[in-house]
Amino acid sequence: MLVLEKNYRIGLIVPSSNTTMETEIPSMLQSREKNNESFTFHSSRMRMLHVTKEELAKMDVDSDRCAVELSDARCDVIAYACLVAIMSQGSGYHCLSEARLTGVAKENGADISVISSAGALIEGIHALGAKKVAIITPYMKPLTNMVIEYIEDNEIKVTDSISLEVSDNLEVGRLDPMNLLEVVKELDISNADAVVLSACVQMPSLPAIQKVEDMIGKPVLSAATSTVYQILNHLGLQPIVPNAGKLLSGSLN
Repeated sequence: MLVLEKNYRIGLIVPSSNTTMETEIPSMLQSREKNNESFTFHSSRMRMLHVTKEELAKMDVDSDRCAVELSDARCDVIAYACLVAIMSQGSGYHCLSEARLTGVAKENGADISVISSAGALIEGIHALGAKKVAIITPYMKPLTNMVIEYIEDNEIKVTDSISLEVSDNLEVGRLDPMNLLEVVKELDISNADAVVLSACVQMPSLPAIQKVEDMIGKPVLSAATSTVYQILNHLGLQPIVPNAGKLLSGSLN
């Protein structure tokens, strides 16, 4: 029997200087395409050049406009792909943001779920059953501390962290993901249940995820792999992507 192909429209709300989520998310979803599914990707951008608390707060206001634009395209799911923009707004803000943006889309006649990379990372850690994580971020240390506080407010202990201290968002996107194989050796993972290799949607990490996981023998995830996990769950598809770490291995179901 001929099975008709289903196309899924993925909406992405991204910072204007982001170059990574529109690379890593399509790469993961296209790598799992089967005969009866395909994905297209549609973005709306919020202006942001430097990763500072002030710019992040100003940028977040723009997310409502982005949700309207993407709901015009009747996307099947929308991902707010900026982790620290959410986390810098205070504990639990991902729930408020997701609910608000889902409501904005609904007011525009589109019944679309809006997820956030911030919420997805928390859910991804919980899905792995991890209570303690070690993290790597590209941020300046004050922003990394905000991320740590946000994660710990969700009953997850951050046992160690490394801040690469790159404030220019374009430069973050140019970081070599394979360098993370060396950076992770400086991270104390002895007390961690899992490692967040990139607690940032702009810092590339996908090519290193499976390699680091195999190297350290513990689950490895990122803001991007967590976002794809949530996208697939919201679409009612099995959250499986090859070579993207335990979270997307299919072994959790």
